[in-house]
Amino acid sequence: MEPALCLAFFVVRTKENILLQRRYSLPVDKNTGVRSDQTVILTAIDSAEAYPDALRRVSYYDADTDKRLKFLTNNFVLPALTIAQIYKSRWQVELFFKWIKQHLRIKAFFGTSENAVKTQIWIAVSVYVLVAIIRKRLGLDASLYQILQILSITLFEKVPILQALQASDSQSDLLDPGNQLNLFDS
Repeated sequence: MEPALCLAFFVVRTKENILLQRRYSLPVDKNTGVRSDQTVILTAIDSAEAYPDALRRVSYYDADTDKRLKFLTNNFVLPALTIAQIYKSRWQVELFFKWIKQHLRIKAFFGTSENAVKTQIWIAVSVYVLVAIIRKRLGLDASLYQILQILSITLFEKVPILQALQASDSQSDLLDPGNQLNLFDS
């Protein structure tokens, strides 16, 4: 009897020393790189108590790295090759979230529903794209990060955007003694 589809599933690499018992094996097309597709159960006492349900073990040969990889998942519906591709694509997902954290400046989500998170990400992406368009059209040398910093500081000031974004000659400001307070009479 095959387990039902879960609303959420995971794909992880197995450790070499994991204790499993094979229940069923499905036929595979070895030309795809998939070497085996099995239904297994955990047999170590602690593991079996923590996760008593059946799992799926997919063994895959990655020709690019010349490595044989074994995955565990609770998804029994997707093809075995898709399970291997999901794991292989995980780095792209991590890079995407790293980019979001670095560029979109989302400090916290204001809501936890799927709609709230998607809305906040889309707003942040829209702001990022608009700033990129402004940078390109105005021919600014400042980075997108610098422009976003300037805009966040001058958000409530009545200053034309081009004036706020034009780089001031900070070296001449530092060298001009008229800009410095004189704390001691010399």
